Amino acid sequence: MSFTELLTLFSRPNYVRKHKIRGRDLRGRGSGRGRDIVKHRAVKRRSVVLGIGATAGVAAAGGFALSAQASGESGKSGKSGAKASGASGALAFDKDAYTELTTTITDAAGDEHEVKYHFYKAITYVTKPVDEKYQSLNVSVPVEIDGKAVDATGAPILLANSVGGYMPSSVAEATGVGGGGMTGAPGGGATGGASTGAIAAPSASASASASSGTGSGGVQSGGNAMVNAQGEMVNLGKLALVTGYVVVEPGARGRTLVDSDGTYYGTAPAAIVDLKAAVRYVRANKGRIPGNTDRIVSSGTSAGGALSALLGASGDSPLYDKYLEELGAADASDAIFASGDWCPITDLEHADMAYEWNWGANKLSSGSLVDRTVSKGLSTAFADYQASLKLKAKGFGTVTARNLDEYLVKTYLEPSATKYLAALSDSARATYLAANTFITWSGGRATFSWADFLTHVGARKKDTPAFDAFDLSSGENNLFGTGTTKARHFTLYSLRHEGSASARLPGDLPGKIDLMNPMHFIAKRNPARSKHWWIRVGTKDSDTSLTVVGNLALSLENLGDDVDAFMYWDGAHGSNEDPADFMAWIAKVTGYKKRSAK
Repeated sequence: MSFTELLTLFSRPNYVRKHKIRGRDLRGRGSGRGRDIVKHRAVKRRSVVLGIGATAGVAAAGGFALSAQASGESGKSGKSGAKASGASGALAFDKDAYTELTTTITDAAGDEHEVKYHFYKAITYVTKPVDEKYQSLNVSVPVEIDGKAVDATGAPILLANSVGGYMPSSVAEATGVGGGGMTGAPGGGATGGASTGAIAAPSASASASASSGTGSGGVQSGGNAMVNAQGEMVNLGKLALVTGYVVVEPGARGRTLVDSDGTYYGTAPAAIVDLKAAVRYVRANKGRIPGNTDRIVSSGTSAGGALSALLGASGDSPLYDKYLEELGAADASDAIFASGDWCPITDLEHADMAYEWNWGANKLSSGSLVDRTVSKGLSTAFADYQASLKLKAKGFGTVTARNLDEYLVKTYLEPSATKYLAALSDSARATYLAANTFITWSGGRATFSWADFLTHVGARKKDTPAFDAFDLSSGENNLFGTGTTKARHFTLYSLRHEGSASARLPGDLPGKIDLMNPMHFIAKRNPARSKHWWIRVGTKDSDTSLTVVGNLALSLENLGDDVDAFMYWDGAHGSNEDPADFMAWIAKVTGYKKRSAK
């Protein structure tokens, strides 16, 4: 069938498609009982999604736009945050352009639920996209859970990004909620949209295996997957949907994108600009798009966790305006209500220093130590950075490089070990303690030293410098590339190590570095930042320094924000061991109470 014939068919006013697809939406186990029922609602001309495209614009990098959401309605002008709100024309959300899907989702407690929802696919969220494959989003709205109608009109909106390694993220080919795919899963490879939720409570087998102190298998560096204590994939989009929340899954450009002329068009600050544009699209469509657009909660892991934190910290900052205007983003607020951040790879210009302060004494997996001169130099420089933050903690006073280790042990590490050990059976706890004699277990509480903890973690994951590699080989070097230059140094230490002692960073870099760091906006006390924060990392995650989470959380606490920060004992990169608690936290901070449809 030709494209013209296909377009004509889809334009018929009463055209309805119905399909039945067998298969379970459970942990990617393949076909079995259960079903996915797909119903396509009859829609008006210019309201059907074919591939990518939801605006009248055409991607500069090629492709076409079929104007999936380009209705001619005009939005009412209003106020949202510090900016005007209201979408019109190409950026007006078409509430009728959905596909009705029914699927089975396992919640965080391990219970199965049949969920019927409306799925809005591949909506381009700017009028002048560079690449629609990445600058589009999907929306999933629950309408029925276990046969009971759900009214999601006032539900919180989970903005779940799937960025990993600051690489491109696309949801354009997803066939349902959570379909952006997960990369870097333990054991290698990637998983598609079939991977789902998690079981929150430790199982007997998990407790037994944990006695070795290895924790759950870690996500590979650069991956975007989340893993629970049993090593199963966690998909927050699906868990949010089965909880009754609206789910928005945005794509974003990433550092590896290069056009036919050799120009890199997804380097900094492209990813955060795209996510802000997605937020603006949602907020501009208040009253059209289901859910409470004033209660957007972001989530992400690894680089995605960093971007989620950056969304939370930089709301409505005018520093991004020129980039957003170039894309034709909606004239609305890009502030979000709350931020959920797992193992964020952030504060990049200080990350090499922090890494050596934290993991400098740990050997590589090969058994060798990193260059001691480089490690010591970076660690020494970290002390000055830590002092500059002027962070204060109850019982510690000003937190400096001298007492930061004790602060981390008492605030995060010992409470984490205590919670983990208390949840084990008596026999499993005894086995674990026998294998990890550095822990003193007394009165239901675990205690140990920082030095012994580092020994327990074992091999560090990265060489030195961990982020601004001398040979420009790291993903972060690529992140700060520009034009046809694939990678650049972004710290003076690495730049001068490889060149002149008086070398200076290119003029555009300091500003771009600020645009990628939530700490910059927290230090400026950005008034439009999120005031509610959920921050998590595994204690064995050496993809970055544990100080990154420690300083992020403490800096927000010093501003008076509501911060729920925790470290998963023996958890590796990508750990998410309490997704049910996160769903409950969303309801708590947003004040949401689920309503049944009348």
